[in-house]
Amino acid sequence: MEQNFIKKLAHDSHKYSHGTVAVFAGSRAYAGAAQLCVGGTRRGGAGFVNFVSKDSQIRNIVLSAYPDIVVHRNFKNINVDAVVMGSGSLKLPTFRKIPKAHYVVLDSVAMKLAQKVSADFVVITPHVGEAKELGFAIGDGDKGRQESALQIARAFNCVVVLKGFHTVVAEPNGMVMVDTLAGPELATAGTGDILAGLIGSMLASWKPSSFKEVVVVVFKAVSAHALAAKAAAQELTPITSLDILKYLPTILRQ
Repeated sequence: MEQNFIKKLAHDSHKYSHGTVAVFAGSRAYAGAAQLCVGGTRRGGAGFVNFVSKDSQIRNIVLSAYPDIVVHRNFKNINVDAVVMGSGSLKLPTFRKIPKAHYVVLDSVAMKLAQKVSADFVVITPHVGEAKELGFAIGDGDKGRQESALQIARAFNCVVVLKGFHTVVAEPNGMVMVDTLAGPELATAGTGDILAGLIGSMLASWKPSSFKEVVVVVFKAVSAHALAAKAAAQELTPITSLDILKYLPTILRQ
């Protein structure tokens, strides 16, 4: 697998061939999370992004920011490579209504669906507090965090992105990658929403076919996310999540 962030497009590529994603995110209380998650999704290489919400106000908010996406009330008749769910959500659809996809990325409250959704590969993105809500205490230091991430990955048979200082990406067979690029500039609201969307989009584009390959692609997203925050912090202090979205294209073209 190539080491660049965005998969190079074939000369005959079209919007469906290089990845399709459906995003279910946001709520009246956290409508911004939907925008940020969709924003990350649009930057990860996927050619077609759908947004799903029963709430017309949230659909309009997201569509007004990103007129290149398609909005839906539900998942009916949506066939995609990847589904991203949970960022800023308060209520989730019944798991049986979530379309089968090659990749499902679960953020926030959606992580409780990790063992229920139908997908070839599931990715969950807990921070320490959310990991505790899932029933896992996180060990101390880098070694403890890596061991905890592996424990969660094996328990749920999924890829785990344990967010925080030195974010850990782990899969059930024992592969672990640790990000050392990110700094405190990522400690601002909304960064996780962007990351969830970016992960889903990059998975849809790269189309990895094993846990090991999924970890590599997910780690690309984690690294690009961290580098975009660092680039923003060189010119802006403090930075916001919107700044990360602004700087992502500069990083992803590398």
